Amino acid sequence: MAVTVKECLELQLLEVEMLLSMFPKRGEISLDKGAVPSIQRYLRNANGALPPQLEYCIALDVGEAKVKVELQVHLPHMYPQVAPQLFARSDALHRQQQLQLNTRLTSHISSLDSGDLCICEAVQWVKDNSLPYLENSKISSERASAEIRVKKSLHRMWIYSHHIYRQELRKKIFDSAKKLNLTGFCLTGKPGVICVEGPQENCEEFWRVIRYPNWKHISCKHVDNIETEGNIDDLHLFRGFEDLQFQAHGGYGLRNDYHMDLGQFLEFLKQHQSGHIFQILFGVEGKLSDK
Repeated sequence: MAVTVKECLELQLLEVEMLLSMFPKRGEISLDKGAVPSIQRYLRNANGALPPQLEYCIALDVGEAKVKVELQVHLPHMYPQVAPQLFARSDALHRQQQLQLNTRLTSHISSLDSGDLCICEAVQWVKDNSLPYLENSKISSERASAEIRVKKSLHRMWIYSHHIYRQELRKKIFDSAKKLNLTGFCLTGKPGVICVEGPQENCEEFWRVIRYPNWKHISCKHVDNIETEGNIDDLHLFRGFEDLQFQAHGGYGLRNDYHMDLGQFLEFLKQHQSGHIFQILFGVEGKLSDK
């Protein structure tokens, strides 16, 4: 004889009562207050419209650490004649592990005899089988954290210009470096050299701001990108953004067309572990004069 919707709903209420006795503490079962009364009203008058499908959530403590795993339950009107919709979730599980857990849960429930109540069975299965996924998730999180630590990096840009004289341009350089929290220096005169170091996006923003709209004789000659597992501040060659003013050769003239003492600049670079940059900037190997 065919099973009716009314018989299925009666079994669903019996199962809910059993679960409430198994999980009596507040918050262990989340169930809409009107869900059970609406089914009861239907059972008293089966000629009316079908009640909303029964939904609830069971909070489970898994393992010695009592990690929270929720079993979300959605029951079609003809459950247990048809399979329930179940979904186990936990904040401690990654998406892929959650998917694997639920695939196995669905497979287990489908292997049970049709027509039997199975939510209690599903609860026990989740408690017995979630732990390996939770442990794998913890290992994955630790590995991901280690990878994140490795990926911390410092960006350093070495910028060359034919000259840097104008006060408004120098102000733009220093204001941008300060705003973007960059360290380095600006060598004023002819030639002009700028070094900035910090997060990559900040350095690239600095380069974009100072380069446009019409600075033609400027180029980024070299870029360093250094990764560390330790403190990124240890990678900085400069503690602030310095204004370099070295002794000049030649008269100042109307155009301030004077050359900086590149010997002093080379000495400055070597003091900051950057002597090799001299050849990159100027195309010749730098040599300090004998004293």
